[in-house]
Amino acid sequence: MSLFEPVKANTAEERLRGYIIDGAYKAGDRLPPERELTEKFELTRAALRKALDALEREGLIWRHVGKGTFVAGDRPGESGGALMEIGRRLTPFRMMRARLTIEPAIAREAAVNASGDAMTRMKLALERAHSASNWHDYEVQDDMFHRSIAEASDNLLLLTLFDQLNQVRRAVTWGNVTRETVRPSNSHSSFAEHEAIAAAIAARNPESAYESMRNHLRSVSDRLFGEI
Repeated sequence: MSLFEPVKANTAEERLRGYIIDGAYKAGDRLPPERELTEKFELTRAALRKALDALEREGLIWRHVGKGTFVAGDRPGESGGALMEIGRRLTPFRMMRARLTIEPAIAREAAVNASGDAMTRMKLALERAHSASNWHDYEVQDDMFHRSIAEASDNLLLLTLFDQLNQVRRAVTWGNVTRETVRPSNSHSSFAEHEAIAAAIAARNPESAYESMRNHLRSVSDRLFGEI
């Protein structure tokens, strides 16, 4: 199977991930109770909990005994407040400089360590970004694509660092970004740039993965700020 052939989301984990993303759940939203989810997806309770365990390890959800399952975001009692404060004090330019420092190195590690499951998640994010009907849905998938690369590094510290970086990114005030179309056009430059990153990781080429990610982030920076 070639890198960009469609991938079917057949596993309970993938079906639940798609349900959360496609349902436009926001950080802090509570998911339906387990009984409702088992009926909706025709799963056993054990299969559902195994899938939820996997999504919690990814950082997509978190669970509170007695209260339910929530989409990850402002989780009580953790470092979210401090990260949000950093985001409020950081300029978009400095945010992009930080990404240029960190994310290419994560992509390089992903090219060394990516599993088949990690590559599948990457492909699914690419496909869903291409089919997004609006900018919001595209940006959700863009976020998932970059996180799937951090997951592919197979390094919990790097994944945690990426998640913290991403929390800060969301808190940065970007101002009004003008969109001239309802959704990204087929010629949107990030599509080809993302495919180049994924192809380098699939080819187990660490330096190409590093450079492809760096080129992508520079391209994004150039669109926002000019040459960086």
